[in-house]
Amino acid sequence: MTRDQIKSEIIRICKETFEFDNPGLDDDLREMHGFDSIDAIELLREIEIMLGTKLTREEKEGAMTIRTINQVLDYIQTLESART
Repeated sequence: MTRDQIKSEIIRICKETFEFDNPGLDDDLREMHGFDSIDAIELLREIEIMLGTKLTREEKEGAMTIRTINQVLDYIQTLESART
């Protein structure tokens, strides 16, 4: 997937699943949208669905510092690169 395709999908998920109104790519998801650990687990599940594969424990732990949509996009692209 291209970065733009990933971005469109992540923004769709943020709007539909987490009910964010027009999330900015550099918004701190926790501070500006109330994103919590339960939301993070759900987002990781959505990423697994998007990638069509389960994430390893190590890959999930690598997501713990993510705060923005841009960081989510970087994370997904890193996962995709490692798998190809």
